[in-house]
Amino acid sequence: MTSRSRAMSFNAAADRYAAYRPSYPSELFDAVEELTRIPLAGARVADVGAGTGISTEQLVARGADVIAVEPGEGMAAWFRKTLPDVPLVRGDANALPLADGCRDLLTYAQSWHWTDPQRSVPEALRVLRPGGSLVIWWNTTAHDVPWIAEQTERITRHTGATSPTLSPLGDPDAVRKAGLEGLRIGRRHLRWSRTVPLDTHLGNLASHSGFLVMDDAATEAFLDAERERLRLLFPDERVVETYVVDLWVASSS
Repeated sequence: MTSRSRAMSFNAAADRYAAYRPSYPSELFDAVEELTRIPLAGARVADVGAGTGISTEQLVARGADVIAVEPGEGMAAWFRKTLPDVPLVRGDANALPLADGCRDLLTYAQSWHWTDPQRSVPEALRVLRPGGSLVIWWNTTAHDVPWIAEQTERITRHTGATSPTLSPLGDPDAVRKAGLEGLRIGRRHLRWSRTVPLDTHLGNLASHSGFLVMDDAATEAFLDAERERLRLLFPDERVVETYVVDLWVASSS
């Protein structure tokens, strides 16, 4: 299964993605302002790989002037339905349909790993104005929570897909793997959690590409078994999901 096939698998599940995926803590956007030294209120932002608009909506709420960039037809259709007043253009990070020097910030929420940094980094630097920043973040699962670590291992065995791992701050190898060598880097880890119904937790799992490209019966069998395991841990069927946001800010100066 190619990386592009996994990336495009979300288009058939935009409703699940919008319904079950977590958003981001307000502290994330405070950290973005601190590390970039750019207030979000009034900032010209391109949210690249915007998907159903989870991050876009939060950026708009902070007063940013946002244009969304999304390659997928299904995700774009959902975005237009839920955020009709936000401009959206079809395209991807490797060939941004945006003018030179037109944005203060380019944000990539859960989307940078789908790009080719040899193309997406020069594109980002082209579109950013002098002094602007490339801002990347992921909700990574907190593998120091035992039940989450065990569940992650089961998912990897079942789907063959690995979830993003949280590298130490200042790790030069992580910078290389992200394709950001030669840029000025700032990073922050932000731990947070949400408590959701068991069905929402399972829906969140099923919205990930590893399951979306699998046979429906295999996915349902895994989720049924997972439901029984989690009922033992969470008898009230309220699951505490713990995340660590891995935030990267990169600029050329």
